Amino acid sequence: MSTRAAIRLFVVDHSAIVRQSLQQLLRDDPEIVLMGSAPTPQLAVPVLRRTPPDVLLLDIDIPGGDVPAFLRLLRDEMPIPTVLCTSLGEERSPAALEALAAGGVALVARPCQGVRQFIEASRQELVQTVKRAARLRPRHADPPSGALATTASGRFPGQDRPVLIGASTGGTQAIEAVLRALPGDSPGIVIVQHMPEKFTAMYAQRLDAACAVRVREARDGDRVERGLALIAPGGRHLQLRRAGGQYFAVVRDGPPVNRHKPSVDVLFQSMAECAGQDALAILLTGMGDDGARGMKQLHDRGVRTLAQDEKTCAVFGMPMEAIRLNGVNEVLPLSQVAGAITLFDRRGGSE
Repeated sequence: MSTRAAIRLFVVDHSAIVRQSLQQLLRDDPEIVLMGSAPTPQLAVPVLRRTPPDVLLLDIDIPGGDVPAFLRLLRDEMPIPTVLCTSLGEERSPAALEALAAGGVALVARPCQGVRQFIEASRQELVQTVKRAARLRPRHADPPSGALATTASGRFPGQDRPVLIGASTGGTQAIEAVLRALPGDSPGIVIVQHMPEKFTAMYAQRLDAACAVRVREARDGDRVERGLALIAPGGRHLQLRRAGGQYFAVVRDGPPVNRHKPSVDVLFQSMAECAGQDALAILLTGMGDDGARGMKQLHDRGVRTLAQDEKTCAVFGMPMEAIRLNGVNEVLPLSQVAGAITLFDRRGGSE
């Protein structure tokens, strides 16, 4: 039997049924102990200040609760890996994205009805998410320099040469930092961020309003073009195909790869099949190893590959695995990723 200390979990959820159900479901897992719960952030704060848990499970649908303000308080005073729980209705997408931006490390869904049955059916996923979150060390993402976002170089070549970005835990904030620091005529960007279905379209809209580059959820047949970033839709894989010297998005269904749909490996491997050396692949913060093998394939074909460094990652899982496979040309802090994209574009893809 393992001697490792149990993960101390605290739950903030307005539903007494959810709190009771979680207590019952977690009772049989020796690796997790439910140390307490509260119906609102206001009631939770004094307890968390006295005894910070290893993981916080937070309901973002709390009526009248300012969840982003609560998350910022945690981030500033007592960083705690926080798993967000919400319904999947599109009307909740903005709140979920705001909570992720404020410091949430993962997002799990729950319905408005049938709570007990849903929690029982999703117990394994919930438990695994809590256990993964317990290994994180939450940190505030490096702020973007902003210098690149206001001035385009004017020296970019006309050829479409895509930039591919993969991310998972902590990636919503990291991707925003990178895109905010890019000029509006940057090379076409294709992004896979692990995110539930129905949230990616709203995430793309949020980025589109905040960045000089245009951002939207990818549609089947979209051309990868300058000044445009395409986000893989949740619940679908995103691939690239090449025709007439240009790249086009292929959005398709299929089984999860590395437990994810969309999967970074699916995107990277599709690029490896159709590209020479005219691409840049970047792996940002994320848990697990999705994207590592695909990045290795791209690297072996001569594609330039970059990984975010451990210090600026929320979790150094995906970049670490790519480095371990010798699939990374350069390891950079998040604040230098946008500059690397601009340099790649100026050099026409060459070293």
